[in-house]
Parts: sequence; structure tokens; C-alpha cells
Amino acid sequence: MNNLSILLPMIALAAWTFIILLIIPYRRFRGIFRGDVTADDFRLGESADVPAEISLPNRNYMSLLELPLLFYVVVLAQYVTQTDTSVTVGFCWSYVGLRVLHSLVHLTYNHVLHRFIVFALSNVVLLIIWALFSASVFAM
Repeated sequence: MNNLSILLPMIALAAWTFIILLIIPYRRFRGIFRGDVTADDFRLGESADVPAEISLPNRNYMSLLELPLLFYVVVLAQYVTQTDTSVTVGFCWSYVGLRVLHSLVHLTYNHVLHRFIVFALSNVVLLIIWALFSASVFAM
């Protein structure tokens, strides 16, 4: 396996996280210019007066910094130990796709059941990635 291929899904998820980060100020400034919020609404984070359309990107961004931390760790661990396979790379790309889909659902029509299903599937995939990595380490 080309060992660098395991890093590509990690780079893609990091890029997606930065894209979501850019949406936060866009929506906040648009909300300020529209008069939906004021700068004081963000003095201590986000006040209860901030509409969902403006606060959702920040919540999504925080979500991309929580469990994906375990994704970054397992990708780097596979890279260092050279235990990646085409199967694990495939699962890594699946994880990234599901996290992107989760963000898209969250930031567009935000159907809670759809968002939960995609989120749960992404967590199952992450668990599989960790199980495959753990099995390869114990087999060493």
C-alpha cells in the first residue's frame, strides 16, 4: 500500500473543517448586517438571541473537532506503524464522506433523524477503523 494514501482522507477532513470555519464569520457578519444580531451577541460565545441559521455553523465546527480527533489519531497511527491497507483507506474515505454529509444535513435542512443516522454511521465506521488498526497492531 502507498503509505501516503492513508493521509489523504485526513487532509480532506481537515480541509472540510476549515471550510466550515470560514462559514462561521460569513453567517455572523451577514446576520449583523441584516440586523438579526449585534456584535454583543458574541461577546461570550453566542447568546440565546442568536438565530439558529447563524449559530449552526459554529456548532457544526465544534462537532468536527470532537470525535474526528480519534480519526486523526488512528490515521496517524496507521501511517507511523505502516498498518494501513486499501480496506482501511476505504473506510477512512467513508468516514470523511459521512462527516461531510452530516455537515451538509446540519447546515441545510437539518432534519434531526437524518442527521442522527449519518452521525451514527460515521461513528460505526470510526469504530471499525479503530478495530482494524487494533487487530493489525496485535497481529504484529
